[in-house]
Amino acid sequence: MSMQIIRNARIIDGSRDRPADPQDIVIEDGIFREVSDKVSVSSDDEIDASGRFVLPGLIDCHVHVIATTADLGANAALPNSLLAYRAMGLMKNMIMRGFTTVRDLGGADIGIVDAIEERLIVAPRLVICGKALSQTGGHTDYRGPYNPRNVDFYRDQIGAMGRIVDGVDDMRRACREEVKGGAKFIKLMANGGVSSPTDPIGFMGFSVAELEVAVEEAANAETYVAGHLYTDEAINRALDAGIRSIEHANLIKRETAKRVVAQDAVVVPTNITYELLGTRGADFGLPPESVAKVADVRDAGLDALGILHEEGVTMGYGSDLLGGMQQYQSGEFPLRGRYLPAHDVIRSATLDAARVMRMEGRIGAITPGAHADLVMLEGNPLKDLSLLDGQGEHLAVIMKDGHAIKRSL
Repeated sequence: MSMQIIRNARIIDGSRDRPADPQDIVIEDGIFREVSDKVSVSSDDEIDASGRFVLPGLIDCHVHVIATTADLGANAALPNSLLAYRAMGLMKNMIMRGFTTVRDLGGADIGIVDAIEERLIVAPRLVICGKALSQTGGHTDYRGPYNPRNVDFYRDQIGAMGRIVDGVDDMRRACREEVKGGAKFIKLMANGGVSSPTDPIGFMGFSVAELEVAVEEAANAETYVAGHLYTDEAINRALDAGIRSIEHANLIKRETAKRVVAQDAVVVPTNITYELLGTRGADFGLPPESVAKVADVRDAGLDALGILHEEGVTMGYGSDLLGGMQQYQSGEFPLRGRYLPAHDVIRSATLDAARVMRMEGRIGAITPGAHADLVMLEGNPLKDLSLLDGQGEHLAVIMKDGHAIKRSL
């Protein structure tokens, strides 16, 4: 049995607009065991957090750990071995920024999850959907209009974010195969996208029947469906079908936001990716036809933040960055902070992110029974969200499951 104690910690989890009064935190065998004003036990391993601020380990609800370039067609054709090594580097950088749990929205497989669980690599806890499911010509069909390559080529490529499914029976089989392969939820490309060549943003993609059967199969497996969605029409179709996690939602309207709340659904905005794609997408390998699409959603996504917040929608933190842009993963904090209160921005990466991932009580909170994931800062991020930006230089301690990833006190 291993025990650690952090004393005099001022906890910030986004539940209120000020830090909690100093508390002691007891960690035992990688789990938070006690959080109280003063604990009576002692340990040979203690940290005095006086004057510092402690947050739960941060959560990013929308990443692509296998996206080593913004040209996802080229990424899909890379050797699996190369992609695996590159993903290791991307994930190590994520945890050094304080993200102790991330949800991959297409590409990562059970082998990467197991390597993390066996502590073969330094990385965040990884929650996967397996391959995202797309229709022919939709988002994740990167062949373009002149590429005759059979889509089966991409099915076994780690660098391919998704796989192609057409029709109800094909959808049912694909959902079952992804769950069998370790998926913790199902991801559908239910709208057009920026990074793919042949689907305009407003492209509806799947039929209603295909959406509904995916939701049915997810429910059968005791999980949920996350949908790649931009337009208000597509979001309403998704809600009709029972899709629970709305990714992006840049073009959502107020009445639809109210409906999201009524149906107990959630939204994961990913505005930092459009900021970078719009200004530097070509520098990072985004094809010209994709760069041209960014303007359709960039400014609207920032306006949507206000609508979603005003209507009380649960929002998770999401970055959705590709390739070299992933170094800006933490930029979503100050970006959202221009439009939302700081404690709400932090909550999107802690308590609300845990709700998005259906992992309440296990991550995103410093409470008894949760994984002992935390970060410690010298400054107060409620007053300056930029302390959470960058490459973790403001983080004095990063801990996952009670193991110190960084400890520079």
